[in-house]
Amino acid sequence: MARIRTIKPEAFASESLAAVSLSAERTFFGLLTQADDHGRFRDQAAVIAGLLWSLRPEHGPMDVEDDLNQLHTAGLLCRYEGEDGKRYLHIVSFARHQKINRPSGSRCPACPHHQGGRPAQPAGSHRGGLTELSVSPPGVLTEDSRPAREPSVTDGEPAAQGRFNEASRRIPGGLTEDSVSPPCPDLGPRILDLGSPLVGGASAPAPQTATASVSAKDLVGEYIAACEHRPPNDVLGHLGRQVSKLLAEGIAPDHIRAGMDRMRAKGLSVGLLPSLVNEAMNTPRTATGAAAHRPWTNPADVEAAYGGDL
Repeated sequence: MARIRTIKPEAFASESLAAVSLSAERTFFGLLTQADDHGRFRDQAAVIAGLLWSLRPEHGPMDVEDDLNQLHTAGLLCRYEGEDGKRYLHIVSFARHQKINRPSGSRCPACPHHQGGRPAQPAGSHRGGLTELSVSPPGVLTEDSRPAREPSVTDGEPAAQGRFNEASRRIPGGLTEDSVSPPCPDLGPRILDLGSPLVGGASAPAPQTATASVSAKDLVGEYIAACEHRPPNDVLGHLGRQVSKLLAEGIAPDHIRAGMDRMRAKGLSVGLLPSLVNEAMNTPRTATGAAAHRPWTNPADVEAAYGGDL
């Protein structure tokens, strides 16, 4: 949910903001309104583009990804990965410039570089009368949230061990098929992230992993061979799933290779691969003619730089 935030006058004289492009500065101010009460938000360029640039179609997810990279390099944002394998971002100066009277709990894990790597307070603990609820992945009970119970013995065996003859079926996330509970009861109903797959008993047919004798394994192998260092297994697993889906849609392997090349060259997230493949397939081959951004620096010769207008 978007929030009303404060922008101080000195923000427009900030050298850190002056070191990034105007579009990156606009994205930064927009993120202030989207971040939660602890300055955190999901690191999803496509979602951020839809929230902040919906009426500017010329500034798409790829441009927002460049904005986020500039802000991260300038030290204004910190991009990190949570224990759930998802990407998050944290506005580094948020606590200094935004005064939140009664901050709510956060669904995003704490920034490991600026907030200790976990939520500021575990569930039920207080700091200055305020409580920040701990966040755990859906269906996973932590030591703090697991209800305490004492074992009872009936006829020499632990109670409730023979109540069911057949174990309930499990689905991804550790939840049973018949019930889905929110990740934290105090935070209200669980809201699915944009793009999250629906979880339920029905399942679609397994996608085919090969198209015209080229399989997802072959394409991932080519990607690994072109990398200077082998990517982490989690990244390769995510990449394999994305490639399998694209092949199942009938997309030519050459287009997928082109998208993977762009992803590797720019160091982008695997989640952007479908957008990169679409760009490779449908972007005209003509140059845009846009000038490259040059970071701001103090001019050595003020008179020459400003033409005597000062």
